[in-house]
Amino acid sequence: MLNSILFGVGLAMDAFSVSIANGLNEPKMPVRRMLLIAGTFAVFQTAMPLTGWLCVHSIAEAFQAFQPFIPWIALALLLFIGIKMIVEGRKEEKDGDDEEVKLLHGGALLVQGIATSIDALSVGFTIAEYNLVFALVESVIIGVVTFGICIAGVKLGKTVGMKLAGKASIFGGIVLILIGLEIFITGVCK
Repeated sequence: MLNSILFGVGLAMDAFSVSIANGLNEPKMPVRRMLLIAGTFAVFQTAMPLTGWLCVHSIAEAFQAFQPFIPWIALALLLFIGIKMIVEGRKEEKDGDDEEVKLLHGGALLVQGIATSIDALSVGFTIAEYNLVFALVESVIIGVVTFGICIAGVKLGKTVGMKLAGKASIFGGIVLILIGLEIFITGVCK
């Protein structure tokens, strides 16, 4: 149980950082959207270890070939979203609008969920000796921990975002790019 919670905390750090960026991007975010963001990250953090576990038990060799590309994929996804946030923030700055940039419509939140949880696939390797029930329990615990951490991240981002006003979207985009670089550098330097 403790191992599962620690896995959850470790895996949720990228999602926590992106949650902060999302809160920065939309300081007046309603509770419903906060729950959607945290829920999306929790679902992906729950599904990815199970997917990794299934890969080990079925297509392990093919997944091994895919492993070196994980940092590149995460970097590309977070760079795309981060740059988009910066461009929208600059556009908002030029237009002088007080309206918030809402980039979480459509697929942007799903892309964030994938980008921040793709490294959780490797957890499937570490729990490969578990049977399906234990693997499922471990994954659900990781998801619950992620949900709580992401709610805290969005609240923190909203609080700071209120203080940053018009610069919040640009700052949030920069944070996402830095997270992408951190995932990439950590993944490549293993």
